[in-house]
Amino acid sequence: MALMAESMGETAGERPGETRCSEETIVRLERSIGALTTAANRHLEASLPWYRALPAQERSWISDVAHTGITSFARWCRGSDEPARLQSVVFGAAPTELTRSISLSQTLDLMRGVLEVVESRVGQIATPGDEPAFTETVLLFSREVAFAAAHVYARAYERRGAWDARLESLVVDALVRGDADEDVALRANALGWADTAPVLVAVGRSPGRADVEMDALRQAAARRRLACLLAVQGRTLIAVVGGPEARASVGALAEYFGEGPVVVGPVVPRLFAAGRSARAALSGLLAAPAWPGAPRIVDADDLLPERVLLGERPARAQLVERTFTPLQAAGGGLLETVEAYLASGRVLEAAARSLFVHANTVRYRLGRVAELVGLDPMTPREAHTLATGIALGRLAASEPRFRRSLHLER
Repeated sequence: MALMAESMGETAGERPGETRCSEETIVRLERSIGALTTAANRHLEASLPWYRALPAQERSWISDVAHTGITSFARWCRGSDEPARLQSVVFGAAPTELTRSISLSQTLDLMRGVLEVVESRVGQIATPGDEPAFTETVLLFSREVAFAAAHVYARAYERRGAWDARLESLVVDALVRGDADEDVALRANALGWADTAPVLVAVGRSPGRADVEMDALRQAAARRRLACLLAVQGRTLIAVVGGPEARASVGALAEYFGEGPVVVGPVVPRLFAAGRSARAALSGLLAAPAWPGAPRIVDADDLLPERVLLGERPARAQLVERTFTPLQAAGGGLLETVEAYLASGRVLEAAARSLFVHANTVRYRLGRVAELVGLDPMTPREAHTLATGIALGRLAASEPRFRRSLHLER
């Protein structure tokens, strides 16, 4: 509410209130301020369930606002230049934190309730014949307060949005750099990430109108009950997405990125581990041009061969452990069969002749390979991934220094 104290002079209520009531009516009103404040608090307590649920401190702040509001109304009735200072006088009685606890709609309900109490006492306050003027003055004042509150909340939203955007950018940058610590945790909690899980990072090119598309992306994520942190680094839009349906919902969020692929990092259990997902996604985005046929939404793990070409050590180790290591451990000629099949130009009969087995045996073994490593040698793209992983595995097996560079030694 302290933010409300800065811009009321810029609202629609710049016109001074006109003295419409008699001096006696105004004096009666001034003498009734205490009683009206007490009655207003009772009315709010009885009519607004959410008000009753507020902590005692916040209810105390609202009581101060009600009291200063009625006092300001009395001065406004005298024709003082009060509308230009309504924000500082009325809403300045409460601190900034109250704008986070109470919505604009609730604030209007509060002021409406206070003014309803004043209006209900017209017969007791106004002198005979002054009732219509007093009622009209209440209506005019309520309009000024409504304009003031709307302007106040708009300014508070703008400032809070700018601050949240800076805080959001700091959190995302720290996650990408792997600098997650207690400060990052506190900042993330302030943005609503206390217990959000699981988490993944999606990256792509920044859209032309980044601010507009980022707001739309946040709204789309909120509709799916996903937490979302966004930041633009250069030409890259980074989205940290959290929630049970994070991976399943990435497709619906991709339309808010710029042209080109949207690379999705691996799912991690919590926000502190998001750096691993971010680094994989960013590496995948750099490597994506090497795969012209990449889909719009592509997992970073599906770009492992291209990431290897960039010299990424974690991608090398991951690819070897995904392909060569399980095939070698499985035995049964699976590794040799894949190599023969790839060397023969992916022709079953040629591979069978080189292995001195029947073509159906080759087909059976290739099916086992697909079940074991999740890559089908008969699919061109997956065959390419297998070929790269097996080549790296052979290098690691023959050269200890290369093996150490892959971090494969236990």
